[in-house]
Amino acid sequence: MQVMIKCITIDDEPLALGQIKAYISKVPFLDHVAEFSNAIDAQRFLANESVDLIFVDINMPDLTGTEFVRSLTAQRPMVIFTTAYSEYAVEGFRLDALDYLLKPFSFADFNRSANKALSLYELIKGNSNSSNNESEAEPAENDNEHISIRADHKVSLIKVRDIIYIESSGEYVRLHLADGSRIMTLFRIKNIETALPSDMFMRVHRSYIVNLKCVTGYARGRIFLNNSEYVPIGENYKEQFQNYIREHYPSL
Repeated sequence: MQVMIKCITIDDEPLALGQIKAYISKVPFLDHVAEFSNAIDAQRFLANESVDLIFVDINMPDLTGTEFVRSLTAQRPMVIFTTAYSEYAVEGFRLDALDYLLKPFSFADFNRSANKALSLYELIKGNSNSSNNESEAEPAENDNEHISIRADHKVSLIKVRDIIYIESSGEYVRLHLADGSRIMTLFRIKNIETALPSDMFMRVHRSYIVNLKCVTGYARGRIFLNNSEYVPIGENYKEQFQNYIREHYPSL
């Protein structure tokens, strides 16, 4: 049976709202149930209705997208932020958003985000129908170059050096790998942190661990990684990361 993800869209710009709706109509597993030109009306809707996914603009009057998401407490849906301002992406990361889309974005960009939502939705549903025990990540036996991850109903051996960064999303983590693939599984980021070699990986945010070998630069509270990806540096982790840079790259 075809998976259907119920979603709503929120944007104060009619043209942007129309574009997202047009993109949604092209994705067979997205069921667009409502649209809103402001976050206050969306709050009222969600007081009585439940959805699986929200596409929400960040920069809106009266109630911003980030303020709106913070107001969602129990059973928060998946959130994909849309914004014309890249500096707002860091704030979106702090709220455990599934993804963000930088306007103007193409259908290919939108479809990638939608498929991330599909992967998480299927994982959540799959785990709710099976064991509630948290998965474990651990070094492979007698092998310091791999960790074992339980995902997609099997145990996978992942090369440690192939992990670019790890992203937490509530009870789940996503491993972003060098070949562009992602693996999502059920366990907390603090548990996988202990399974990784501390001389190679560093927690740089409450929701992110980076492979230090993949760091290509940093600026404005962001760490840049392979393939032009970046993650935010949390205030509580900034000093540790800067000390690492000073120690290993004293000429910078």
